[in-house]
Amino acid sequence: MLTNELQHKIDFKTKPLGALGHIEKLAHQIGMIQKTTSPHLLNPHMVVFAADHGIAAAGVSAYPQEVTYQMVMNFLGGGAAINVFCRQHGIKIKIVDAGVNFDFPEGLDLIHLKVRKSSRNILEEPAMTSDEYQQALKSGSSVVDEIAKTECNIIGFGEMGIGNTSASSLMMSKLFDLPVVSCIGRGTGLNDDQLQKKISILSAAIEQYPDVKTVDGIAQTFGGLEIVQMMGAMEEAYRRNMLIMIDGFIATVAIAAVWKKIPAILDQCIFCHVSDENAHLKLLELLGKKAILNLNLRLGEGTGCALAYPIIQSAVQFLNEMSSFEEAHVSNKE
Repeated sequence: MLTNELQHKIDFKTKPLGALGHIEKLAHQIGMIQKTTSPHLLNPHMVVFAADHGIAAAGVSAYPQEVTYQMVMNFLGGGAAINVFCRQHGIKIKIVDAGVNFDFPEGLDLIHLKVRKSSRNILEEPAMTSDEYQQALKSGSSVVDEIAKTECNIIGFGEMGIGNTSASSLMMSKLFDLPVVSCIGRGTGLNDDQLQKKISILSAAIEQYPDVKTVDGIAQTFGGLEIVQMMGAMEEAYRRNMLIMIDGFIATVAIAAVWKKIPAILDQCIFCHVSDENAHLKLLELLGKKAILNLNLRLGEGTGCALAYPIIQSAVQFLNEMSSFEEAHVSNKE
C-alpha cells in the first residue's frame, strides 16, 4: 500500500524516527494526494478574489469600502504584501474582480468576473440571489480550470473585501450552529467600541434568517461574492487533484462550507497559518486540522499561504533528496 511505502521511506531517512515532526506528516500527505513516493510541486499559483459587501455600510469595519478597489489596484501594481511574498517564493499571482464596487479601467492584468457591484446588505436582504450565487460558484471554478492548463498542481486562495470577516463570522455561526458572538473578531483592527457595534449589527443580521440552514442557503444569504467564488475555485482544485493551500479565517470558512458538501476535500488541504482573528483557531479545531504557522497574521490576501509555501517545498525536498540510512551508510538504531 502506498501509505505504508511512504511511511517506510520517511521513517528510514537519516534521522531519529519522527524527528522532523510536522514536515514528515506534510510529506506523507502530499505523497498520498499525488499517489507517489516521489511527489513534486509544479507551477504554484495564488488567486486573490476581491469583492465588496453591502453590510460594510453599517459600519462593521475600521476602513471605508473604497479600500477594496484601492487594494486591488495595489495588487495589480505589485505593491501589496502578497505580491512581495509571491515574488520571493516564485508563486504566480492572479487577481479576480468577483464583485468590487468600482469600474476598473481597461488594460489591467485583472480577471474580470464581477457578478455584481457588491453583495447586498444582509440587514435588508440576502447577500445574493440564487442565480448570482450559482454564477459566482461557476466563475470561481473557471479560474482554476484555466490555471490547470499550466499544469499547476498546488494553488492557494486569498481575498480582499472590506466587511468580509463579518460575512465569514455569520457563515461560521450558521454552518456550525454556534452563537454568532463566538465567531466575531476585530477584523481590520476594531477598537472595543467598534467591536461591540459589530457584534450588535451581526447579531441583528443573523436573527433575520432563522430558517436558513443548508450550506448553499447559508453562503448565498450571508457570504460575499469573493467567498463564494473561492468556494467554487476550491471545488475545482479538488476535482483537479491539486494541493490546496488554505489561508486564514475567511479562506477557512470557505473551505468549511465546501467540506460540508465534499468531506474528502480536506485530505487535499494544507492549512497554512493560524490567524489572529478571534474565531480562526476554533474553526480549525472544528475541522480537526492544525496549521503550519502561527505568526499572528490578520491580513488576508493569501499571505499565510505564500509564507508557508517554502515549508511545503521543504517537505517535498526532504522526501525526495534526503538519504536513507542504507544510502548514507549510517547505522540505524537497533
